[in-house]
Amino acid sequence: ESTDPVTPQLRAIDAVYHADRAFVEAYEGGVTSVVTGPGSANVIGGQFAAVKTFGRSVDEMIIKQPVAMKVAFGENPKTVYNEKHQSPMTRMATAAILRENLFKAKEYKELWEEYKKNTAELDKPEFDFKLEALVQVLNGEIPLKAHAHRADDIITAMRIAKEFNLNITLDHCTEGYLIKDILAEAGLPVIVGPMLTDRSKIELRNQNLKNPGILSKYGVKVAIMTDHPCVPVQHLCMCASLAVKEGMEPKEALKAITINAAEIVGIADRVGSLEKGKDADIVIYDGNPLEMMTKVQKTIINGTVVYERVRND
Repeated sequence: ESTDPVTPQLRAIDAVYHADRAFVEAYEGGVTSVVTGPGSANVIGGQFAAVKTFGRSVDEMIIKQPVAMKVAFGENPKTVYNEKHQSPMTRMATAAILRENLFKAKEYKELWEEYKKNTAELDKPEFDFKLEALVQVLNGEIPLKAHAHRADDIITAMRIAKEFNLNITLDHCTEGYLIKDILAEAGLPVIVGPMLTDRSKIELRNQNLKNPGILSKYGVKVAIMTDHPCVPVQHLCMCASLAVKEGMEPKEALKAITINAAEIVGIADRVGSLEKGKDADIVIYDGNPLEMMTKVQKTIINGTVVYERVRND
């Protein structure tokens, strides 16, 4: 929705097409859950949702929504709005717009809290749909999901989160390995990817397949994403395999596409590992899932077999 740089009120669930063939490709490729939402054209893009890859409608597929509030740093917002001769046209403006709206949401939240304490004497504050959405971030109910590639953008995202005492995930984190010690000290999780793309813009010039392995070895909690459709979601295991090839421990790579990912996005009570009480989401392979030639034999979502490979032998 590149008509306004601030659109926190947008909800992913209103744009997910449940019959997209990519969902079929996902579960046939062993992916049972995804997190999806608005892109990175706007400074504040809107609310992400976590959904299963199988279901008759998005309402049946939902694991949790909202699961995060998308914000974007770097080239994307300033490029989109530079073409419109509108702010933000610089990284400074991107940070300023995010701060301004977080301050407004903080004031809005305080006004409503005061009103609820004394409804008899105080005027009811005017409802603001945008600020209402941001209050969930201020309350710590959902994290900021920060699109940031370059090291300085990553650090700006961290700075703003600290200023407002917010939970945050660092998405893409392309130059994370260049500031590995800072990320480790901060104790913030990262969601790395996509890993099978070219250096299509200037902020990707330091893209390195060693990134997830380096960060993991420094004690940073790492998840790996495909950033579908940049890399089709069914190739998630391939991305983890490439991380192993470039130095990541195999166990850490598996965690990066299972339990780490679930914990980082706040849905580990339902998915991410095989434990009693969690959803029965199981994928059976004919070998090591990190090996290129390994095939999915069966995918089970919510206890139901949704895919079974047809054997030709």
